[in-house]
Order: sequence, then C-alpha cells, then structure tokens
Amino acid sequence: MNAMITIGVAAAMTSQEIADLVESRHDNVRITIQRLAEKGVIALPAMQEKPTAGRPTQVYVFTGSQGKRDSIIVVAQLSPEFTARLVDRWQTLEASASPKALSPAEMLLAQAQLMVDHQRRLEQTEQAVSHVRQQVGQLAESRVWDHCPQNCEPITKIRARMNQRYGLPAWVVDTVMRELPLSLKVHGMVRNNHESAEGSHYEVWAVADVTRVFKQFVSESKQETAWFASHPMIKDRFKLRQAQQEAA
Repeated sequence: MNAMITIGVAAAMTSQEIADLVESRHDNVRITIQRLAEKGVIALPAMQEKPTAGRPTQVYVFTGSQGKRDSIIVVAQLSPEFTARLVDRWQTLEASASPKALSPAEMLLAQAQLMVDHQRRLEQTEQAVSHVRQQVGQLAESRVWDHCPQNCEPITKIRARMNQRYGLPAWVVDTVMRELPLSLKVHGMVRNNHESAEGSHYEVWAVADVTRVFKQFVSESKQETAWFASHPMIKDRFKLRQAQQEAA
C-alpha cells in the first residue's frame, strides 16, 4: 500500500505583514496587539527577530487557528475595513503552506485528526466572526469622527498639557492613560486626514475626564523631593513639580 496523504504545516503571519495589509505603522500594530493581550482579548503571540537592511526588527508571529482568530481581532481594532483583505491573505497562506507526507501507518489517524481539526476550525471561525462583530460594534459605539471634537484631545496633546501643568514626562502620562486601574477608556476615534496617514485613525479622550484622572493621580503621588515623586503603582520615581501640584 503506497498511498500517502499530506497535511499542511501551520500558516503564519507577522505583525509587520499585518501592518502592510492595513497600511499602518508597524509600531502602532504592535501597541494594539499588546493592549488587546493585556486585556485578555487575544493571546500574546510569540516574538521573533526579523533581519532587515538596518537594525533587526522585532515582530509578533501569529500561527495556526489561534493566530488567525487573534489577527482578525487586531485588524478589526485597527482598521475594520481591511478585515476582508486579512482573511484573503490567510487563505493564501494556508493554501501555500508546505505539505508534509504521512506514511501509510499514520493515514487513518491523520484522517481522523483532520476531521476533528476541520470541525474545530469551523467552531473557532464562528467564534472569531462573532468576536469581530462585537469589536466592530464597540468601535462604532465609541464613535469615529472626521475631526477631533473640541472637548476631546489625542495622546500628544495630553502629554504636552500634563507636562506643562505638572512637569510629568511622556512615559508617565502614557502609563496613567493606558496601564493603571484609573486609566480611561478611549472616548472615540478620529480619522487621520494627513495625506501620508493612508486612512488610519487615532484615539482621543474627553478633556474633562483626563483632567480629573491626572488630578487623582497627582493627589495619590508622594513628593520625594521638590522635583521628583513616586506613586504606589509605578516602579520608578518621576518628575513632578510640587508648586504645580499644590496649585492644581
């Protein structure tokens, strides 16, 4: 009995490929992956070093059914309009995956496993589609504007405003906005109308909420010197002007 069957090696897609597909910056894609993983929405994929003409680049690698599901969620968060493009790319990768021959002794077991895997993929695809719809719905609920509303501001303006008011460095502002229990949910998304932006979006938060959160953060901080302070939920000391703190 010389009959043999083949089974494809798991297809894989990197965060750089996702960035190229959705026409976004790779660092923005990596940040989105990290945030979704921190919230438990996706599993944090393995990271690999990708050789380049200059310094090697660190990329996340999505593999198998889990990777396919998670990458769809990432794209739904970044640019929902590109979800179909990502699905087409996965189909191409899966179709071109290198085959591995199985011996006759493994044939029956492989056939049974293929049937189980097929059913599992169908269930996972249904779950992924449902999750994508939920993600897109949440994105729609958070609103997408052509221009930033007057009562909102992006992270760049928040950094500048909090530095001017409290002397806080950018890394502390980013931590307060994204990584602490008091961090705010994004109020909405704004289309980036710059010619080079290629249809990307950026996040904005309500000005009043940002002001309130930083007042709370400063009040919880302990002034170590006239210029530096500490906070129970931040490992390192950071710059904080005492005079500005009291004026707030």
